[in-house]
Amino acid sequence: MTFPSIFVPLVGLVFPAIAIASLFLYIQKNKVV
Repeated sequence: MTFPSIFVPLVGLVFPAIAIASLFLYIQKNKVV
């Protein structure tokens, strides 16, 4: 199973973006800062 060359950088950008966004929302929700 081969992935398109566009899919790899896309996942590489989307995954960190989701992780940062979820972490940001988590901090905002719990007012840790």
